[in-house]
Amino acid sequence: MDAILAQFFDLGIMAKSLPLVIRGLGITLLICAVVIPLGLVGGLAAALGSVSPSRWLRWLSIGFVDLFRALPPLVLLIFIYAGLPFAGLNLSPFVAVTIGFFLNNSAYFAEIFRAGLLSVPKGQTEAARSTGLTQAQTLIYVTLPQATRNVLPDLLSNAVEVVKLTSLASVVSLGEMLHAAGLVRSLTYNASPLVLAAGLYLLLLWPLIRVISRFERRIST
Repeated sequence: MDAILAQFFDLGIMAKSLPLVIRGLGITLLICAVVIPLGLVGGLAAALGSVSPSRWLRWLSIGFVDLFRALPPLVLLIFIYAGLPFAGLNLSPFVAVTIGFFLNNSAYFAEIFRAGLLSVPKGQTEAARSTGLTQAQTLIYVTLPQATRNVLPDLLSNAVEVVKLTSLASVVSLGEMLHAAGLVRSLTYNASPLVLAAGLYLLLLWPLIRVISRFERRIST
């Protein structure tokens, strides 16, 4: 028991590693602050394309969504960071992570938005158009608000998944929280920094998960 406590719950090592892990947490939050809005915008654009009357735009959007949902995000990230330099395109770790996560999350957000758009009865659109609203105005003032409300719990759940996805950034040596904890672990030969990082992830995500669950129950009633 003492060996387990010393290896995983060494408070002295946790205290020494805390500043570096907190700095990594800042990078994690920065990635989320950039990737989640970009993913929402990209996902909405792809969703609108997938329900467009234009066949070529519809197939282009569906192909984009299918491709980046099928590609594992880790493979995509490594390809962007380590593969593109062979084509003469060298990206910083942060830019590579941003592009990789943007493509991956746009595909998932697109499916959520598409489900929301299809959940709005056509009668709503027809009624809005009959009042003189243009197609764009109908989309902005009638369809999108209802669609977003219908799938808001799914959008929030996917945003939580983005936070967990940031741990993959450690493979390209971006100094997010897991990477920072891994550096201290390699220096101390002790797993306590990883436990500390896991605890911070829990403190960050557990309240969000509870809020989402409460919101889902409120909508279902």
